[in-house]
Amino acid sequence: MLLCIMPFSAQAQVLDEIIGNEPLLRVDTPLPAHSGYTTSVPPFDRPEALFPHGFGMTDWLRKRGIAFLLDNTNEFAGAITPPTRSYPNSQHFAPYKQGASNAGQYAASVNINWEQLVGLRGFSTHSIIVGRYGTTANRMFGDWLNHASEDYGGGGNVVVHLVMAYGEETLFGGRLSIAAGRMAEMSDFQNSPLFCNFQNGSICGRPKAATDSSFVSGYPASVWGGRIRVRPTRFLYVQTGLYAGENGIYKNEQHRTGFKFNGGNINGFRLPFETGWEPIFGKGHHGHYKFGGVLMTAPSPDNYLDEEGHPYALTGGRPRMRHDGYGAWFMADQHILDHYGSGKRGISLLGGFLYNDKRIALREWEAYGALIDRGIFRSRPFDTFGVAFTYEKIAPGVQATESLMLDTQQFRHLPNHATGAQRHAAVLEVNYAIHVYRGVIFQPLLEYYFRPNGQGNLRDAALLGFKSHIEIF
Repeated sequence: MLLCIMPFSAQAQVLDEIIGNEPLLRVDTPLPAHSGYTTSVPPFDRPEALFPHGFGMTDWLRKRGIAFLLDNTNEFAGAITPPTRSYPNSQHFAPYKQGASNAGQYAASVNINWEQLVGLRGFSTHSIIVGRYGTTANRMFGDWLNHASEDYGGGGNVVVHLVMAYGEETLFGGRLSIAAGRMAEMSDFQNSPLFCNFQNGSICGRPKAATDSSFVSGYPASVWGGRIRVRPTRFLYVQTGLYAGENGIYKNEQHRTGFKFNGGNINGFRLPFETGWEPIFGKGHHGHYKFGGVLMTAPSPDNYLDEEGHPYALTGGRPRMRHDGYGAWFMADQHILDHYGSGKRGISLLGGFLYNDKRIALREWEAYGALIDRGIFRSRPFDTFGVAFTYEKIAPGVQATESLMLDTQQFRHLPNHATGAQRHAAVLEVNYAIHVYRGVIFQPLLEYYFRPNGQGNLRDAALLGFKSHIEIF
């Protein structure tokens, strides 16, 4: 499977190319073997679309350096297993139910090559807006860790929500890229466009441990930030950035529309670093291997100790505030088998491990593994089969705090919407994406939640659903 940015006619639409993945595609694309850029700005993505020429509009714009995309992603999930309804102390817990939900978003992006448009060498701008609707089914059976439908929340209950708007300068034939503006850290760091071949929120749009802190900016939320990416060789990059730690970036009070630009709620910063190796083995076996870390100064409450160094579950005191949080990760994907000598189909494997500061995290670590097989059937060369498994370990401080609260009958005060002690959780997804028509994908799927919300007192939950994606322009 190729991750390089290719003309829309080169292959059928895949879920890698949803609008939210545009920045990720630019990270995960090695430099070309020979400079083929018509300008100093790397080419913009042009996925297969329902209306590939936009009735002449999009063709006219692209000739002038303006790329406009419009798509819709819809996600449905419904539980086929009954949830936990009653158990000891049930009067203290939420009335869970077996139900279904639908969530989705429409998104539009505008990328402008200002070198082509007005002669500003190497300069481009990128912007994305979305509108989101619906809800997610996982909360119906008591899970607050991983959404059953990733396209839920964070977009504001409004028609237009600004996701990002930033400028980028590309120098030295793509070897140096500098960007700044309203940006999402997770669009450049510890991510991959492959993740949203799945629907559940433990892996799409990024492994959930990556956004364990409320100060982490991930699609569709953005903050003031900037990053520098250097490519010393064709297959190697090193990047770092500085992103504001803005309180409440996923809440309607602060960022309902995404157009709140003042810095009144900035109370710290995040400094990520990442190195990536993007080899090509044999005949088109592309791989991506990346590791990195992040430091954070934004204040985060300790999950166990109070200001005096004692368990706050026993003292009732305020949690100690930490200003030195950190995280680390390793991620990899590798195309290992080609179907029919196409160079574009076949099997890719994914795996990774993310670790968080256990003093302040909910998830101490997360591990994931996945398989994506494109063109498994010769008669359906553009279909995709996928299976993914994620495992999340709850931080020991969270476990200890909740155990103390349960021991002292503080049922109503458990953190993280918990109704029992949280230990660990896992999610399995199996899906099959059907290429229905030009620019149209329909993906039936099964999701299985082991220990919902990380709790042993909740029944496992199985859900059936589907994800659809329509690239309109």
